[in-house]
Amino acid sequence: MDDDLAAWVAGLDDLFGRVNGRFYRAEPRLRARAYVRGLLAPLAGKNGWTLAEAAGDSTPDGMQRLLNKAAWDADGVRDDLRAYAVEHLGDRDGVLVVGSTGFPKKGVKSAGVQRRYSSTAGRVENCQLGVFCAYTSSKGRTLIDRELYLPKSWTEDRQRCRRAAVPDEVAFATEATLAEHMLARALDAGVPARWVTADETYGGEYQFRSWLEQRRIGYVVAVPRSQIMPITARRIRADHLVAQAPAQAWKRLECGSGTTRPRVFDWAMASLPNSPGTTAVQWSRWLLARRALTPNNTGELEVVYYLCRAPTGTQDEELIRAAGSHRSIEDCLETAKAEVGLDQYQVRRYDAWYRHITLAMLANTYLAVTAAAVPKVMVVSPSRAQSAQSGVYWHI
Repeated sequence: MDDDLAAWVAGLDDLFGRVNGRFYRAEPRLRARAYVRGLLAPLAGKNGWTLAEAAGDSTPDGMQRLLNKAAWDADGVRDDLRAYAVEHLGDRDGVLVVGSTGFPKKGVKSAGVQRRYSSTAGRVENCQLGVFCAYTSSKGRTLIDRELYLPKSWTEDRQRCRRAAVPDEVAFATEATLAEHMLARALDAGVPARWVTADETYGGEYQFRSWLEQRRIGYVVAVPRSQIMPITARRIRADHLVAQAPAQAWKRLECGSGTTRPRVFDWAMASLPNSPGTTAVQWSRWLLARRALTPNNTGELEVVYYLCRAPTGTQDEELIRAAGSHRSIEDCLETAKAEVGLDQYQVRRYDAWYRHITLAMLANTYLAVTAAAVPKVMVVSPSRAQSAQSGVYWHI
């Protein structure tokens, strides 16, 4: 037990040795270390008061000062934690995953707060929206970047923005644009990744998919059932195209593990023609469909649709594995909220949000690296054959 504790402390020392240079004075550097230790501690709640008590302080003033006033570089800490994650979890077949989560907040003063649907709560409520980038590989997974979404109701009211410490140069950006910014930082930093995956919010945006193509990285992104598929001289919705799939095109396969058991679905995949004017070599496109095994509340078998683009010759199982990896960002966000208080902050300022979220991500990444010795294994083995239909080739 003593050896385990010594190893835990040594690992935390190593992590803070990497980020110490981002704090310009001793007081915020020591305070940040105490903050992260508090986030890692088994506290009932992880707010300014409980973190201060865990650090031996009588008031939360020091912790609040760390988030609101102290001089330190939160983006630099983000870069360091990303490099730390890559060193321990990096793999050339890694996947960059983007997604969002809501943070319920009362009042109208917290930066970016607005009434909107929150998937976290499953209803419309007052919340902030954080857009995140996760990295996942066979070695582990963790959050590596973050952006706070500001609705137009905020960016078009600069006085309101200034009261929440939003810099004047911060303009409106869609969730997909924020995702592009995070992915660009990861790719420019040399994060080893073969894939990007995302849900419909991002995958349904043509500009987002076009941006990924320009960066020459493979993608498997969810799209709406109404997404138009260009098939030779005609156009057809994704759900209508999948409805034409022959029965033998559907294969029951595992795409990773859930919390209690493997995640198994029926899968069908079709090769799509390349866009006019593109070369037939090097890159190809596919439509991938994932069908649930049991009916939903309306008695239907839910189908999720993915547009895929990857180097020609990519195997079916690789695309399915990439599709299954999207679940990792949900797991990362759930873990970060439950284990390191990602959503338990008490700040209103724009910069303070980034500071708390970054320190929580630092703590979360430390946990991910510590647990990296247990790899996840996925087994998929689809057969492969082709039958032509209107320029579409179903993989049988």
